[in-house]
Amino acid sequence: MTTTTSPQGRSELLRPDRSPVRVLVVDDEAPLAELLSMALRYEGWEVRSAGDGAGAVRTARDFRPDAVVLDVMLPDMDGLAVLGRLRRELSDVPVLFLTARDSVEDRIAGLTAGGDDYVTKPFSLEEVVARLRGLIRRSGTAAVRSESTLVVGDLTLNEDSHEVSRGGGNIHLTATEFELLRFLMRNPRRVLSKAQILDRVWNYDFGGQANVVELYISYLRKKIDAGRTPMIHTRRGAGYLIKPGE
Repeated sequence: MTTTTSPQGRSELLRPDRSPVRVLVVDDEAPLAELLSMALRYEGWEVRSAGDGAGAVRTARDFRPDAVVLDVMLPDMDGLAVLGRLRRELSDVPVLFLTARDSVEDRIAGLTAGGDDYVTKPFSLEEVVARLRGLIRRSGTAAVRSESTLVVGDLTLNEDSHEVSRGGGNIHLTATEFELLRFLMRNPRRVLSKAQILDRVWNYDFGGQANVVELYISYLRKKIDAGRTPMIHTRRGAGYLIKPGE
């Protein structure tokens, strides 16, 4: 299998049918589950989540994920029990355990039960993504994307060449504008808050300077939407989204 590397040094993964990799996130802490889901969607993956074991099994049956992020401590059943039920539905799906317990016995129990890897809370999102990428690639369920192109309506963004065009016309973006547009296009029709955009595009909180997001959104609009049907929209009090022009 050959590897194509994106500008961030990250190879892109796809399912054999060229659709996005699917990941199921199972955690009863809703903010954490949402944070993980956002990080995985930024990879271009399709993500669903569940807050308990029963929901995880139901979702896995319908979603058929390529990997599962599974919290050991769930409100209705132990994560090891959930794993057993998942394995009956999807015998080969890679499972990454999340746990607040870091003893050798807990690690052995999780791996012996059929888990493929183990991350202890608190963890970095980058570590979880890296572990998942390794599990998915080793499982052979995903191929490497030969060209990383995002498409929303008549707008295209090539992650390898950094070329952007709309309706066939090329658009020049600065590095920051490109990263902001990429984040929006990796989450089409999804409202992204200023905090989420600051965290992903600028990598840290600007504190009282959240208006930097408004500023760069205005820059993008002048280049993407000028003289065309608008694609970048504001949801007052919630954030911003991109969707095909109507």
